[in-house]
Amino acid sequence: MTAPSTCGLSTEARNLHWLLSNLVEEVPGVHSVTVVSSDGLMLLSSDPGHRTAAEPGPQSGPRGSSADLATIVSGIGSLTAGAAKLMEGGGVKQTMVAMDEGSVFVMSISDGSLLGVHAAPDCDMSVIAYHMALFVGRAGHVLTPELRRELRTSMESTQ
Repeated sequence: MTAPSTCGLSTEARNLHWLLSNLVEEVPGVHSVTVVSSDGLMLLSSDPGHRTAAEPGPQSGPRGSSADLATIVSGIGSLTAGAAKLMEGGGVKQTMVAMDEGSVFVMSISDGSLLGVHAAPDCDMSVIAYHMALFVGRAGHVLTPELRRELRTSMESTQ
């Protein structure tokens, strides 16, 4: 995986990029990871589909596009939040969708953002959930409005 350039970003933004890259590289079965803001905007992505045309490498996210994964994560988050409200179930902590050819995991971050993971069908779900919880624990307290704005601007400049 080739991470987006982190030149010119704050220490907090670089740390989040590192955490995201580490999640993909260290956890077996993970194809791509994204962080989506509470209003559905992609803040971070590890998906090789987010590479520029000059960067070589295979595409492995849903259709190879980080935007597709962000849309899926945002939609799942919205759907499950609505279901939880109708059922008076409180806040949604985690959602998992198991498919024949893969899995999608969505976990809430404290500020309303969502962490989404696209993984292989034979992945160890408990290991992925554990590493997602670690990411959320480390990232949740630093996702300030200023950092979200910086991350969003960074994503827009690389598209």
